[in-house]
Amino acid sequence: MSAKSWSRLGLGCVTFGREITRDASFAVMDYAFARGITLFDTAEAYAGGESERIVGEWMAARGVRDEVLLVTKVRPGTPPARVAEALNGSLERLRCDAVDLYLYHSFDAAASVDERVAAIDALAQAGLATGIGCSNYDGAQLREALAAADRLGARRFAAVQVNYNLAAREIDEPGGLLDAAGEGDVDVMTYSPLAAGFLTGKYSTPDRAAIPATTRFGVIPGHADIYFHGRNFATLERMRVLAQRTGLGMERLAMGWALANPRVRTVLVGAREPRHLDNALALLAEPLAAEWMEELNQT
Repeated sequence: MSAKSWSRLGLGCVTFGREITRDASFAVMDYAFARGITLFDTAEAYAGGESERIVGEWMAARGVRDEVLLVTKVRPGTPPARVAEALNGSLERLRCDAVDLYLYHSFDAAASVDERVAAIDALAQAGLATGIGCSNYDGAQLREALAAADRLGARRFAAVQVNYNLAAREIDEPGGLLDAAGEGDVDVMTYSPLAAGFLTGKYSTPDRAAIPATTRFGVIPGHADIYFHGRNFATLERMRVLAQRTGLGMERLAMGWALANPRVRTVLVGAREPRHLDNALALLAEPLAAEWMEELNQT
């Protein structure tokens, strides 16, 4: 992929139309773009397409389509035969002729790897997507897709998007996704650096009945399945101790850790208000100290 529009921070647009209004979403995008965030990530599945619609309206209103690296994703479970239809729907909502990156939102075990690769490659060949890739694949699945592209003479996946934070570090495992991406020259985008708010200390007990309904875990209870485990609550306690000793908030520590990995090209950050981006923006200018990173890596 061209480096023209890549930014170290990317704007995750999952909250648009689901947790915040169109006007609030416009305010977040204005703030992000003015501060150098040029990669915007959305998906067909976000708010039933409303996120794409809002992003499209904003780009048209601001006249910035050529300055934004636009990423969207096909809805999970879409059969390969309907991927072209799905992208056309996304393009209509986004008010553009092509996206910069089109990703499978998740691995689809119901279709063969050859079918998946061929279907999305056809869209790139038709000029509807500059680059193609995947989201929520593991290392083995990414290697399989790259091998299939070589076997079929198709375009290789250019990017992979995956969950990554102090409470979800599976991609770091030897032979895992980061290794597979490095071997295949695939750019890595990570999302949820604060573990959907878990790493900010909002949730101090594994009691799911205590989850506030208005938080991200209240809106999407499935997050608790990912993060509500003993090891992660132990990580929280060690972070809390470090935060008290350094005078930094847990949010600052979690975001700084996610941004420090040189094998990750872009870290996606979401926001319901413009100020929610300030923590990540500040860490670009002043990363965490090496000794704090070392301690976090031991949690």
